[in-house]
Amino acid sequence: MQLLKRIGFYMIGLALGTLAVSFFWKNKKVSFDYGMDARTLKTIRIRKRLFSEEAMKTMQLHKIDTAQISLILRKGDVYFGKSKPRQKPCAEYYVTGEKLDLYIIRCDSTATIDKVFIKE
Repeated sequence: MQLLKRIGFYMIGLALGTLAVSFFWKNKKVSFDYGMDARTLKTIRIRKRLFSEEAMKTMQLHKIDTAQISLILRKGDVYFGKSKPRQKPCAEYYVTGEKLDLYIIRCDSTATIDKVFIKE
């Protein structure tokens, strides 16, 4: 019986601690970018964003705005098979979204959207 009582107290404490931590962290803007995709997309998002001429033409032709690009950079996936992450001096990434794919060149201080591909 002692063991069951201890497990019960442990579970109550764990639940209260979880609620307290979630309450305090809910008001803070904390992100947990631990995966490869999340870290890569975060480093692209925090850099100054530039657009190539080809990307601008595609965006104007298909009426794509920068909000859609920002959404892809937040919720998209990095396809490392088509990317060149170790290329020097600027890494190149292929980011896939629901309706658009992006080819991005990430340098030290800038991220250039080089190409925009429309999915049919």
